[in-house]
Amino acid sequence: MQFEGRRRTSNVPNLTPLIDIVFLLLVFFMLTSHFVRDEVLSINLPEAQSSEALDEPQQIEIIINEAGEYSINSQIIPLEALETVLVEELQKQTEKVVRIRGDKNVDLGIAIGAFDAARKAGASGVDIVTMEPKSSAQTVKTQPTNTNK
Repeated sequence: MQFEGRRRTSNVPNLTPLIDIVFLLLVFFMLTSHFVRDEVLSINLPEAQSSEALDEPQQIEIIINEAGEYSINSQIIPLEALETVLVEELQKQTEKVVRIRGDKNVDLGIAIGAFDAARKAGASGVDIVTMEPKSSAQTVKTQPTNTNK
């Protein structure tokens, strides 16, 4: 006489549905998330053929939009107050370099106003941020061009 033996069952839960749910949540959050841009003003950077990427510590950056408005640290500043704000910001920095990120359609006189304010505030250097032409590079890199001589 033969008896049917007990079947051994595993007490380990099936993880396949859990993995599917985690994957779906990951896809959902990736698709619904948005990336925050630091810039307040909308600008189109000019292109420069001779440029190189620089990885430097955080520096003071003046952003000039197409309408000619100046912005530092996401605050729009009139030209008259630009020098005083730069003096305060430069005191906090060890390297006294100011970057100017201006729209390519900005009038040269507006950009010169930012140069003058930076020099009067005590900046040791003023850089212009440009980007590489789209034809020569797949990814857009911003790099400063040093105007010191």
